[in-house]
Amino acid sequence: MRLTTETIQNLLVDHDLLLDAPDVDMTFDFLHYDTREVQKNTLFVIKGAFKRAYLDDVHGITGLITETKIDVDLPQWQVSNVQKALSLLSMAFFDYPQEQLWIGAFTGTKGKTTAAYFAYTMLKEATNNHTALFSTVDRITGPQVSDKKKSDLTTPESYELFKDMRQVVDNGMTHLVMEVSSQAYLKNRVYGLRYDVGAFLNISPDHIGPNEHPTFEDYLAHKLMLLDHSDEVIVNAETDHFDTIYTYAKKTHHKVYTYSRQMFTSEESAIHESRFTVVKSEFNEMLGSYRLNVPGDFNESNAMAAMMLVSFAGVKHQAMVKGLDEVFIPGRMLSLPINGHGVAFVDYAHNFVSMQALLSFAQAQYPNGRVLVVVGSPGNKGVSRRADFGHVVSDLADVVYLTADDPQFENPLDIAHEIAAHINNDKLEVHYEMNRIAAIHEAISAAKENDIVIVAGKGEDPYQKIDGVDVPYIGDYAVVKQFRDQIKNP
Repeated sequence: MRLTTETIQNLLVDHDLLLDAPDVDMTFDFLHYDTREVQKNTLFVIKGAFKRAYLDDVHGITGLITETKIDVDLPQWQVSNVQKALSLLSMAFFDYPQEQLWIGAFTGTKGKTTAAYFAYTMLKEATNNHTALFSTVDRITGPQVSDKKKSDLTTPESYELFKDMRQVVDNGMTHLVMEVSSQAYLKNRVYGLRYDVGAFLNISPDHIGPNEHPTFEDYLAHKLMLLDHSDEVIVNAETDHFDTIYTYAKKTHHKVYTYSRQMFTSEESAIHESRFTVVKSEFNEMLGSYRLNVPGDFNESNAMAAMMLVSFAGVKHQAMVKGLDEVFIPGRMLSLPINGHGVAFVDYAHNFVSMQALLSFAQAQYPNGRVLVVVGSPGNKGVSRRADFGHVVSDLADVVYLTADDPQFENPLDIAHEIAAHINNDKLEVHYEMNRIAAIHEAISAAKENDIVIVAGKGEDPYQKIDGVDVPYIGDYAVVKQFRDQIKNP
């Protein structure tokens, strides 16, 4: 995998990115944007808040891609948008792996990970385990244990994205399911990438703040970009702003496929599963009854989107049945009964809509008990969630333990007080405990036999983001198990 000056020039000119180019004829053996990863004869992409001093004592860089030329004796290609350039150069450096894959993608405020795992499991069954997955939780590039790693971003930086895609192809995979965040388009991480199918699950205010989207309109606009870059598109007919989304999709697609609850009937929703029957669909293979190995009737809508998406890949009914029956989503709706303390649920719910659905489900399942919630909100991002969480727990919880959840450079107690400022239910019992493990233990300790404890936000994440550092954390589910085991073996 190499890059010639001719390839670089052509890519940048074709996409109207090139402002100035050196008069050289070179071939680069490596590409990167992190000085710690530089190898011999590297074309280095300067992005973000980069300083000239970062190049000191770095050996191996022989050319630069930059928006602003710097004082260094190296050939430099000046571009108008370095993030777009990085994406184009990355796909070329890794020899366009996306062209050898069927790619299905999901976007939405909630449900992306769930729908992606549904689709991945069904496709894995249909393709004899030749399907990869790029999700918020995991990036799975092949069939071996070593091919699975924890994700740091919903949609990774373009260089990592195409590097992992190359690994997917080299591992013999033929299909890829991925989540595409609004940030992926805002930051041009997927610039130039096209999907066989794109599914738009839903939209509600989220990721709005000084370091993310300035307005809801901007957030929606970047979500809609998935539709521009998908050959076939699927839209949830019951999402907010459906008319806007559907009209937008129709501009570039003769046919827009939609789904809604009118297409299926919910048979049962229990603690560990739900059952439903698809009674209407343009895809005959979808018709029939299913057991979904995830609780919560709100997940049945995600299953419909996933089934429609994999139908475009030719997945048959039996693979759909088996895939949904066996699906497991790390950190999603994991339940654990605890002797004398009801049931604890661990879920990655981290915005208004997902929290509302989760707590509504909890209330329905445990009408005679209390709902105790452990929740926090991230620092330096998604500021609007703080008010949202205050409103949700006011409406649907009996007790709340406000705690830390990736506080980054903010004081977690300040974040907790911001959430509490939006609590408008005088009967809601509010506790503050910034040690997340202690907060979870306190909530379960306080729970009675018929109560339910919801631990929301981190799922099985192995770290807390504090002051720019990923501080190791055992994960919410491990904390709950730890408490249960202490009760069994005091």
